[in-house]
Amino acid sequence: MNSSAEQSRPAEPPVNGPGSLGSAIPRAAGFFCFWLLLTGADAGDLAAGFAAAVAATWASLRLMPAQQWSLRPVKLAEFVLHFLRQSIAAGTDVAQRALDPRLRLRPGFVVYQTHLPPGTARDAFCAIMSLLPGTLPCGPAAGNGLTVHCLDVTQPVVEQLAAEEALCMQALGGARRNG
Repeated sequence: MNSSAEQSRPAEPPVNGPGSLGSAIPRAAGFFCFWLLLTGADAGDLAAGFAAAVAATWASLRLMPAQQWSLRPVKLAEFVLHFLRQSIAAGTDVAQRALDPRLRLRPGFVVYQTHLPPGTARDAFCAIMSLLPGTLPCGPAAGNGLTVHCLDVTQPVVEQLAAEEALCMQALGGARRNG
């Protein structure tokens, strides 16, 4: 039989839930490993590294709270291979356009209406999009849009971004907004 003090106690947060110890430990370990790489794993710097990892973990959890992601390893591997192929093809296209005077550049801005709500998933997509040659997210647009600079506005940039967003979110397991 439970006492009244035990019954009125709030439920414990899930071990792997956002904001829990389960989400802080991997971050702290990553920060500490980064510290070790920077300092050459010098034994004299371990205490400072531990303190720096704790401070960095605290700051990162405040600035970017933990979210539940359901990474799909096979889809992630497929996306990485797709991204590498796209990067090479787009990089070659950009180089040809820059070096061949017959291929005209038509730079400008397009607005892409993303299906991702503002937050970590959209930020991840924007970071990936910025690595593809020829496109650069520049900021928000009306509605749920993103302003994207591209080298050729006559190309099907919006359709390509929609396909990239779908592949990215399949791999990362981020929640898509209906609409």
